[in-house]
Amino acid sequence: MNKSLRYIALLAILPLFTTGLGTDYFTNADALKSKGTATSQYGSSTGICGLDLCSNYPGGRAAWEADQGSKTTPVAPVEEKHMEKETMEEKHMEKETMEEKHMEKETMEETEADMGSVLRLSRTNVPATIPLHHGYYNGENVYFIITDSSDPTHAEIITKNQDWKVELAPLLKNTPEEALSKTYMFTNGIEGKGVHGFQSEVFTSTPAQTDVYSALTSHVHVTWNDGATPRVLDSDAMIMEAADNDEITLTPLNVVLNMPQIVWPEGQMMVKEDKTLTDETPYGGGQVLDIDTEEMTVTFIAHRGWGPDGRTIYYIVTDATPSGPAKMMGVVSTPTSASLIANSAAVDLYQFKNGLTGTGPLGFQPGIAAGAPGDANYSPMWRIFMIGWEDDKNAQLLETIDDINAYKEAGLINIGIARPMDSDHIVNCPFIDPFQ
Repeated sequence: MNKSLRYIALLAILPLFTTGLGTDYFTNADALKSKGTATSQYGSSTGICGLDLCSNYPGGRAAWEADQGSKTTPVAPVEEKHMEKETMEEKHMEKETMEEKHMEKETMEETEADMGSVLRLSRTNVPATIPLHHGYYNGENVYFIITDSSDPTHAEIITKNQDWKVELAPLLKNTPEEALSKTYMFTNGIEGKGVHGFQSEVFTSTPAQTDVYSALTSHVHVTWNDGATPRVLDSDAMIMEAADNDEITLTPLNVVLNMPQIVWPEGQMMVKEDKTLTDETPYGGGQVLDIDTEEMTVTFIAHRGWGPDGRTIYYIVTDATPSGPAKMMGVVSTPTSASLIANSAAVDLYQFKNGLTGTGPLGFQPGIAAGAPGDANYSPMWRIFMIGWEDDKNAQLLETIDDINAYKEAGLINIGIARPMDSDHIVNCPFIDPFQ
């Protein structure tokens, strides 16, 4: 047996000697230290013979030293095969450990890859409570909201009166006549809760008249003439009669307001059954959470997206064309909006049809708008374009119009105008601040 094996065997049996030490040894050794024994006296000069005091050994130190020359502690031989077995077991354990680490690495890589293909924005869908206004159509009640104005003066007046911000959308003044309905607003007469502090507004159509209704309304001021007796006029017919009798003066203004109707004589917007909002709440089944005509509020779902420069925006959905997407989203169908497809009153919005899984309307990343509140080209009317990745594996998170242009130029994405049902597609999606 070689020396190294004997050395290993000796190390293996040392614990046996250690466990055999009596408490007397430690007690006596500690006693010596407590008596002030100098450090240089520890060891053979202290009268310790092996593992005990020499005074306890028969014959003392001399006898113990004589016995050391005649006694040899046998050491059991270590078989090389046993050592080889232990070495193989150690290698096997090392192999298993390496395999486990490799599996952990693969799992982490798979998890990271999975997470990399999913985009989860916080507060993707939040409730937005908006003040309701009361109006009339053909003598019956209408409830509506006002979200946008082409004119800064009216935006400021209405914002102040309803204590909720109306966005300035200058492009709405370019809306063609066929995409507008008419609304009368009173500037004097019977005091009330109308926009200018007098009687409620009068509409010339509702969503029940699908061929003429539009949430975008041209603005006509109604002013009672001197000598006339003001009274509530609650229909287009009554207004025309009063005008014919020279009781009132009608003044068309070059102002367009976005005034989506929520409740009308023949119906109302769909109210979503499941009112619990999460970041995964689907677009379908309605955009309204609650309608309260007593408190005069309506609560919409506000969806999160990006403005042209990557800033966060929120928007609601009130109406759309054609009827298929409108029905899917649970909003009013407005065929008149189709005339905006090539008009500057509508702006481009880019949605994604593949790529990163996310919270957009088609289940992919949120959309990017070409204009946002505060921009000269902001409008609530969206002309929808679809972005598709040529290869899903190359999908990246796009947040700005510059991102879109760069990836299109690189040939990584394709862009086409959306034509569901082979029809022009326009959506009324006012940008709002849901936290005001």
